[in-house]
Amino acid sequence: MKVREVARTWLTHLAVERGLSQNTLSSYRRDINRYCDWLESARIADIGAVNTADVEAYVMDLRRGVEGRAPLSASSAGRALIVARGLHKFALSEGHVGVDVAADVSPPATGRHLPDTLSVDEVARLIHAIPTSDIATPVDIRDRALVEILYGTGARISEATGLMVDDVAHAPEVLRITGKGSRQRLVPYGSMAQAAVEDYLVRARPGLSKGKSHALFLNQRGGPLSRQSAWAALKKATDRAGLKKDISPHTLRHSFATHLLEGGADVRVVQELLGHSSVTTTQIYTHVTAENLRQVWRSAHPRA
Repeated sequence: MKVREVARTWLTHLAVERGLSQNTLSSYRRDINRYCDWLESARIADIGAVNTADVEAYVMDLRRGVEGRAPLSASSAGRALIVARGLHKFALSEGHVGVDVAADVSPPATGRHLPDTLSVDEVARLIHAIPTSDIATPVDIRDRALVEILYGTGARISEATGLMVDDVAHAPEVLRITGKGSRQRLVPYGSMAQAAVEDYLVRARPGLSKGKSHALFLNQRGGPLSRQSAWAALKKATDRAGLKKDISPHTLRHSFATHLLEGGADVRVVQELLGHSSVTTTQIYTHVTAENLRQVWRSAHPRA
């Protein structure tokens, strides 16, 4: 069977059966098209003609950069390999091939990158820089609630902008978040975030709403707030706070996880709150807290 035909069937399966988001599907489609292009340049058209050496050569070419393409980082090449593996695993499950030739191909080695985080004081400066007084605009009040939610729940930016009003009203002190693969999780959020959301619902959202959307966070036209606009809101808050850091929504997610672990939370609890399918993903934050301890020790111990 032709590789591209198997790829089309697999992408349809991911969309319909697995319920992957459009953003994830777009990334998969880009990587799978790159893989198909590479196989065609190697004169391999049928999925059954691909062998393990071909998949390994593909990863090596991604790292080197071939045919005018820029070399990919180890992490980007690793993600591309995950997609290629998924295709071959699907081909095996559908009976198109008798063996999964990509199963034993190792991803390129990559150095561990510790995520950027803010201190508790920096988070407070960021949030308090957004006005909520009588002169605050509806957008200011919305942005305050948005940042409180991002830090208070560790939600991804797509999860925060995807919240519906009903997700807040679902249960007191608990937020219903829809994550990757349409999986839902319940995340508690604190009194400060609750107060900010309630303030937004009472003072700001009615003025923004045009009756068009049930989304929690609205833009000035009454539609759902986009991820790009949410990023812009965070950038504005960063400037207002005078923080000389490149702060993204993921910075707040990283800070949420790090501060929980520093406060004594169990890593598996943090895993559930973040919506990670594997605790391995969450364990990167244990390295962050360990590095913080080392830095304090180096600066404070007389024999460091």
